[in-house]
Formats: sequence, C-alpha cells, structure tokens
Amino acid sequence: MGKPVAGNPSQFMMERSFAAAGLDWRYLTLEVSPEDLPAAVAGMKAMGFRGGNFTIPHKVAVIPHLKRLTEAAELMGAVNCIFAEGDGFVGENTDGKGFVSALKEVIDPEGKKIVLFGAGGAARAIAVELGLNKAASIDIVNRDAGRGRDLSKLLSERVGIDSKWIPWNGTHELPEEADIVINGTSIGLCDGSAMVPVDPSTFRESMIVADVIFNPPETRFLQAAKDAGCRTIDGLGMLVNQGVIGFKIWTGVDPDPSVMREALEEYLGI
Repeated sequence: MGKPVAGNPSQFMMERSFAAAGLDWRYLTLEVSPEDLPAAVAGMKAMGFRGGNFTIPHKVAVIPHLKRLTEAAELMGAVNCIFAEGDGFVGENTDGKGFVSALKEVIDPEGKKIVLFGAGGAARAIAVELGLNKAASIDIVNRDAGRGRDLSKLLSERVGIDSKWIPWNGTHELPEEADIVINGTSIGLCDGSAMVPVDPSTFRESMIVADVIFNPPETRFLQAAKDAGCRTIDGLGMLVNQGVIGFKIWTGVDPDPSVMREALEEYLGI
C-alpha cells in the first residue's frame, strides 16, 4: 500500500511464492492516497487481512492506526510491514532485517566497523538492525547534518553502539579499518550510470561492500568495489529477504528464497 505503487515487484514475487508453497493466498498492490489511509487500514481489519506492506508515503503515517510496534519499528520510527494480532495490527520494519539477513550470508556484522552512506528511511532501518546485531561502530556519512546527527545519536544513546556523523562533502575517502561499506541512499536507482561519490581507490580487498539498490543490481558502486577485489552484496538480496520475513510472519510457512529471487529477476528483466 502506497502512492505511487506502479512498477513495484512485490506482488509478482509474493504470488509466485504463494503458488510454490501451495498456498491459496493473494497479495494485492493498492494505491492509497494519504487522506484515505485511515479508511484503508480499517478496511483491512474489517476484511480480515492477515497483514500487508506499506511504502512511501505511509511508513510513518500508518503508526497511529496500529495497536503496537515491534522494538525495531519503534526505534526506526517507521513501519513497512504489519501483521494481525487480536483486534488490530502490529507494526514491524523488515527493511533492516532483510538487509542484515543478506549480509549474514557473507559476514556476521557483530564486532565489525561499518561505514553507511545515507541517513534516510532505508539507511536508518539498516543502521538500527546492524546496531541490534552488535556491530562495533557505524559511521554515518550524510550531507544533511540534522539527519546524520539524529541517526548517530539514536545509535549511540538508544541502541548502545559507537556511532558518529561524518559530513559528506564531495568524494568520500573510506577509512582503511572499515570492514563493511554500505550505500543506503537512492543513488543508482534505475540509473546504471550514477555513482556514489566515494573515492574508489580507497576500497580494500578486505571490505564487504553492499548496495540497497536492486534495479540495476550491478550498480557502478558495486562494480568499482569488485574491481578493487571486494566481495559485494546487491540490493536484490535485501528485497528477497524482506519478502521471506514478511511471508513467514503472515503465513507461518518458510518460503523458498530462490523462487522469490527468480521472480524478481524475471519481473525486472535481469
């Protein structure tokens, strides 16, 4: 549920997964204007929906219409997934969980030094989940001082990990001691020529480099990291794992992640 929702691949991915699991379920893509959100959530409850996903511009606005939030959603101040509980819905945020699940297939973030570009919704969700998974430190590299400081303060004071905001002025040079480098911005979305302003000569072979962008999955940022010998993680992994988490929350069934990834690749023409 969001506005706009045209081109969102979630329905295609989820319905393919329902079929593969032998479930007679449906996943609907619904365009809802902000002024109609209260009625839409009430309608979901009245019609017995088991849950749903929310995207821009509803991730914060939906919160007053929920009975409670999970710890992660409360810390992030945003919801992208809800599930039925009693006479209402519980708000969850699977953005960060999906990313961390994909990351753990390559490296455990516990005790690692992390550089995160961005401080918007996706970056905030990722940072909180990395903190909850006991990352050693997270440097927030962001142009907007208010957002950057706010996120680093949240991580330091409420999540309990070492974090600082670093101004993003021009091309950023990565510290040699960084273990994991993440693009949490929208730079590169549907634009294969766009490059995150980072000095590619500062990539080190020891670094794990990840990007939240799923279209195209091979961004210039990831290509530059690969050229430097880094292991990389594309945004499709995060999207698939978000789907896996939501699917299990709603149905109680573990889906096949390969079915989800194949569906995404088919939808995106990859």
